[in-house]
Amino acid sequence: MSGRARMAICAAAATLMAACALLPLVDPATWFLQAAVLLVIQTSVGAAARRVPLARPLTVAAQLVVTVLLLTLVFAREQALAGLVPGPEAFARFADLFQQGTDDVSRYAIPAPLTDGIRLMLIGGVLLIGLAVDALAVTFRSAAPAGLPLLALYSVAAGLADGAADWLWFLIAAVGYLMMLLAEGRERLSQWGRVFAAAPRTPGGPPAAAVAPVRTGRRIGAVALGVALVAPLALPAMSGGLLEGAGTGVGTGPGGGGTISAVNPLVSLRDSLNVNEDRQVLSLRTETNSLSSLYLRIVSLDDFDGTTWKPSRRDIVTVPDEFPTPQGLGPDVRRAEVRTRIAAADWYAQDWLPMPYPPSGVDVDGNWRYEPVGMTLVGDHGQNTRGARYTVTSLDVQPTARQLADAPAPPPALRREFTEVPDSLPAVVSRTAREVTEGAANPYEQAVKLQEYFALNGGFEYDTRVDVGSGSRGIARFLRDKQGFCVHFSFAMASMARTLGIPARVAVGFAPGTPQADGTVSVGLRDAHAWPELYFEGVGWTRFEPTPNRGSTPPYTVPEIPGSSVPELPETSRPTAEAPAAEPSASAGCTPQQKRLQECGAALPLDPGDPDEESRPWYRTALWVGLGALVVVLPLLPMLWRLRRRSVRLASTPHLRSGAAGVLGRDRADRGAEGRADGIEVEALPGEAERRAAEVAAGHVLALWRELTDTAWDYGIVPDDALTPRTAAARIVRLGRLEEGAAEAVHRIAGAVEQVLFAPRPQAASGLPAEVRRVRAALRAQVGWRTRVRAVLAPRSARRALWDAADRWTAVRARWSTRWAALLRRPSGQQSG
Repeated sequence: MSGRARMAICAAAATLMAACALLPLVDPATWFLQAAVLLVIQTSVGAAARRVPLARPLTVAAQLVVTVLLLTLVFAREQALAGLVPGPEAFARFADLFQQGTDDVSRYAIPAPLTDGIRLMLIGGVLLIGLAVDALAVTFRSAAPAGLPLLALYSVAAGLADGAADWLWFLIAAVGYLMMLLAEGRERLSQWGRVFAAAPRTPGGPPAAAVAPVRTGRRIGAVALGVALVAPLALPAMSGGLLEGAGTGVGTGPGGGGTISAVNPLVSLRDSLNVNEDRQVLSLRTETNSLSSLYLRIVSLDDFDGTTWKPSRRDIVTVPDEFPTPQGLGPDVRRAEVRTRIAAADWYAQDWLPMPYPPSGVDVDGNWRYEPVGMTLVGDHGQNTRGARYTVTSLDVQPTARQLADAPAPPPALRREFTEVPDSLPAVVSRTAREVTEGAANPYEQAVKLQEYFALNGGFEYDTRVDVGSGSRGIARFLRDKQGFCVHFSFAMASMARTLGIPARVAVGFAPGTPQADGTVSVGLRDAHAWPELYFEGVGWTRFEPTPNRGSTPPYTVPEIPGSSVPELPETSRPTAEAPAAEPSASAGCTPQQKRLQECGAALPLDPGDPDEESRPWYRTALWVGLGALVVVLPLLPMLWRLRRRSVRLASTPHLRSGAAGVLGRDRADRGAEGRADGIEVEALPGEAERRAAEVAAGHVLALWRELTDTAWDYGIVPDDALTPRTAAARIVRLGRLEEGAAEAVHRIAGAVEQVLFAPRPQAASGLPAEVRRVRAALRAQVGWRTRVRAVLAPRSARRALWDAADRWTAVRARWSTRWAALLRRPSGQQSG
């Protein structure tokens, strides 16, 4: 095996060893086998391209193209041409999967489930890192900088993982890197030839002097690795750096103060709603008599910058024993205290603690802190909801429509903060808000009209497949297209309410769950929800529900004013066992009144998808990948074989000639010393070295002659092996219509062939490879473009590969026949019977 091939294997192994650090992040780890198979194919393509050889940039380009084809075959086969060649739809599929992957990474705790998006990010990342490592270490022969991509791969895993085995993954990755460096050092030492030559320690083994530097390199690497592992234990800890707080929650200090950063917890609700399996997130037992109003609130988004809603940066404090009365809630509003026990799933890790709003007390273990404005609990120093068991006491606030309609103006400071809208908000938002609420007598009636506009009479359709969108035009597009899900409805209503001067924010959490036979309530991923909260003095922050077919319409949004034709609504809740609509909700045959009463048909079920797509074993994928690679490589084999053969014939000639001269020189020097000692004239003794040199020179010239005749064959001049070299040269000149310079080159090569075949002491001519290239250029200039293309893509002389294979097969059969005959031959002297 060549040194370059060993380097390629070490580079691929180092990439996989560094990728081992990603194993704890996802369950199951079947993606690793898929990545390994694809990485082997990618490495093989690089090895084949370097053997041709292709130029270095072309080698990297070939590997990149094959990588894209492999990823297309695995992840976007249905959107690709012939299941392999990517087009616009395939790249759109990649973009969707990448977006889903980023959302899944934000939503799931470690270990996350192996969704298609996460699988694409893992396998695609390993292949890209593997391509970078292979290009640096093997193609460009610089193994040391190849550690940077490996470090990037390990750093991503180390930044996400939170376990005691981090040192093990570092050790594995470091060993892979050192192994690659040692392979490069061994290859470089082997190129020094006799400089390090010495007697081998064992017959057939490497020279002792060449082994010493390799052994020294191993020792240095082992010492450096040990220092890297042990030194951090003896050094003082450092804090306050760039990564401070990356895994320590959002607070600072021991837990008595600090701030909560403006991190957006609103992660792809669409993906949660569209999951094929509605995994249980929370299980709860509650004392409430109105399950339809039991929304579990995670956090409120009150900072609107025109692009998205996010929580403001606010002070957080120690969790109080009893929470204060919610801001704005007056004593004359009816309320009931509800006690709810909640258990979070072991896989669900959320920094914010889901609770019914408004909470009045919470009993929870761990490092939790309290944000007073939003009345939320947030984890500190890495605390999250994974497997949490806690009890929440909350208030079931039951205002009347009259109390909301008669609410006084909010405090000026609160109004300024929660009615702020950016200048980039399109004018259509405020204009639509004024048109929809025209005729309303107070902010409460404006809020009800906004809710009815989205949920009843505005023509909006609930569709979870619509992109969330971003930018200041996102709300304008939603108002125009009138299709979306809870994120669109809540964002739009809160923004429009702010333009009307009504304090508004967006709450993120879960809609009421599904009652179970054992008395518990199951809250699943599909219950993920967002809704607007509007502020009314005397009542406080009040929930509204503009999203059709989701949650429950609050009973206090039914106006209790004279002339109202809208009846009281029953307190009903959408059963979460039904999947939310993946298609736009049907509006034909369902009147606004029926929508308000929630008497319309159930939402359309989710598309269950292709069950085989999820359960397809990895070896079937590997088989398809192998078939795809075969389809791509097979038509290119004649071209690759021809390029390789031409490169060997032309590029190796000077090196081999100098090697033959070296053999001659060393042999003559040895025999000269012996001749002088014996009084014999060495020049008169043609020895073994002269014969070997003559054979090497003859082989070189004949290889160049074969390259010349094959080149003429590629351009349409079929060789005739019955002709002498001189006659064959004249035929090539005549049929190829070569000019004087190229014709002389052909005859010069033919003359060299006659020299090595017939002269007693042939003299090797110099510059023959350049003559062959000159003739090839002349032949190419005399033919049309179709012949040129065929000479490159489907060269006629490539059929020699089949002849060579047949000859080798015949030789192998003959050799094995001889061996079997020798084995079965009866020993001499042995009698039969």
